[in-house]
Amino acid sequence: MKLHGNTIFITGGASGIGRGLAEALHKLGNQVIISGRRAALLDEVTQANPGMKSVQLNVEDPAHIAAVSAKLIADYPALNVLINNAGVMHIDNAGNAIDDAMAVTTITTNLLGPIRLTSALVEHLKQQPSATIVNVSSVLGYVPMAVSAVYSSTKAAMHSYSMSLRYMLKNTSVQVQEIAPPWVQTDLLNSKEEPRAMPLQQFIDQTMAALATDAEEVLVENAQAMRANPGPNEHAFVNQFNNYFLEG
Repeated sequence: MKLHGNTIFITGGASGIGRGLAEALHKLGNQVIISGRRAALLDEVTQANPGMKSVQLNVEDPAHIAAVSAKLIADYPALNVLINNAGVMHIDNAGNAIDDAMAVTTITTNLLGPIRLTSALVEHLKQQPSATIVNVSSVLGYVPMAVSAVYSSTKAAMHSYSMSLRYMLKNTSVQVQEIAPPWVQTDLLNSKEEPRAMPLQQFIDQTMAALATDAEEVLVENAQAMRANPGPNEHAFVNQFNNYFLEG
């Protein structure tokens, strides 16, 4: 992905990884449009970054996705980069009954939202001389966190979807990249002060360097061991990871 001269739409751009990517890309001279549900947070980010734009978007609502996508195309005809970053993460227990509302929200936000948004914008992106779709998954798509089974499942599904999308777009102008973050110091699971998590700025710096290449999977140093999860022997690795997480 080229890192300048783009018109970029980033979902979940008001905080965490989304905001970090939005600000880094904005500094490189791209036209960046961020989205989220809370107008106050969007305003805070755009006011801190003059020239950045925002739009409210509820990625759980397919009608809202369709309406916002149509407006984006009309208002920003040069739109050529979509970053599907919005996501939610909840603790659950697959060994007990899982709250259905939580499961539906997680699956709709993390999986159906990106699929619907990509579907709404992909024909426009194919008309651009050079375009990129970036899907933010997680290393938990390779090594599930047992106490967040639904979230981990959605990220495994996003990895699978990204591979299919990449294959189907291979003869077009649209590149597909997947960012698989490790544990990063963000609001997810109140991890801003978690010493075991990767500092956000360090993650953004390494991710931007990898995005600038043609890498299909953007993996920072802290993510590589999880990505190398050893196939048929993965169960021992998964157990070791979960013991590490739960034991603190």
